[in-house]
Amino acid sequence: MNKAELINAIAEKANLTKADAKNALDATIAAITDAMTKNDKVALIGFGTFSVVEKGERTGINPATKAKITIPAKKVVKFKAGAELAEKVK
Repeated sequence: MNKAELINAIAEKANLTKADAKNALDATIAAITDAMTKNDKVALIGFGTFSVVEKGERTGINPATKAKITIPAKKVVKFKAGAELAEKVK
């Protein structure tokens, strides 16, 4: 499902216009993004939790040259599905 299809589904399920559904989706994504940039967790009970995890620096291998390289530390987004969502997906 792409963004346009998601907007259509939101509009249909919430009885909104497509413009209102797009605004609601954009606002939701913006709010989640703002929280994540501040290292806050976003927990949606029954759906799941978005969080930011710091991955430490580590050593890797360049597959082309087999040389050891250092992979720098970085922050990554993590999503853990809630029990209700996990059960429905089974």
